[in-house]
Amino acid sequence: MPTFSAPDGTRLAYRVTGNGTPVVCVPGGPADSAYLGDLGGLSAHHRLIVLDLRGTGRSAVPEDASTYRCDHLVDDVEALRVHLGLSRIGLLGHSAGANLAAQYTARYPGDVGRLALITPGSRAVGIAITGEVRRGVARLRRDEPWFPAAYAALEAITRGEGGAWEAVAPFFYGRWDAAARKHHAAGRPGNEEAVARFAAEGAFAPAATRAALASFEAPVLLLAGEFDVNSPPLSVAEFAALFPGAELRVQPGAGHYPWLDDAGRFVATTAAFLSAGTEGA
Repeated sequence: MPTFSAPDGTRLAYRVTGNGTPVVCVPGGPADSAYLGDLGGLSAHHRLIVLDLRGTGRSAVPEDASTYRCDHLVDDVEALRVHLGLSRIGLLGHSAGANLAAQYTARYPGDVGRLALITPGSRAVGIAITGEVRRGVARLRRDEPWFPAAYAALEAITRGEGGAWEAVAPFFYGRWDAAARKHHAAGRPGNEEAVARFAAEGAFAPAATRAALASFEAPVLLLAGEFDVNSPPLSVAEFAALFPGAELRVQPGAGHYPWLDDAGRFVATTAAFLSAGTEGA
């Protein structure tokens, strides 16, 4: 995998797949970006430049653990853009990575040609998701054989009573089949410190970020999964409303990883959106 140097000297890795207009992809977690794969075949339409966040995948562990904080990671994305020699980038953020993508866009709006936020986390913009909203989405799956145990665990978690996080994993997928189980097992974050410090105090400045995004005029896509309890469609719609003219799409039957649940539909939506507005070196 190619590497580049972050501003503090940490060596960061990224992988490149596909051809066409470049799109920088920021994973969630923070976890090894391998879980993104080629985003269901999006690499057949675009050159995907997938970043391993510091301390994950093949990127080095930083000397200063405080740099795992989301606002510090913005500098890593900017260093990657400069390294690639791109004047503007198409930027795609998934899950927690959408917090990073949103903060990057707020800080460097002129460097983003198109922004796609896929089943986005929303802490960077201060959107709180209630337990009732999550449970309402979960109840759409009431006919699934695994529902009773998974829903009981979700109730306990959302009510602050503890609960087994592994038990709620089926709610993150449109189909809880062998492929979903394999993806879930392989995609677990491996660097607990990176996860713990990502949203540490000071990581987010929601008011400032919201104000910056309100004047961002480049095209924006927010894609939600119909069944996603992590990033429910109602919350993603609230996020979309922060932009002057964002496009909101809800993928039917999808969970938190829509490219796994229906690759064809996901690629059709995202490839069409990203087909213009990015430029190469």
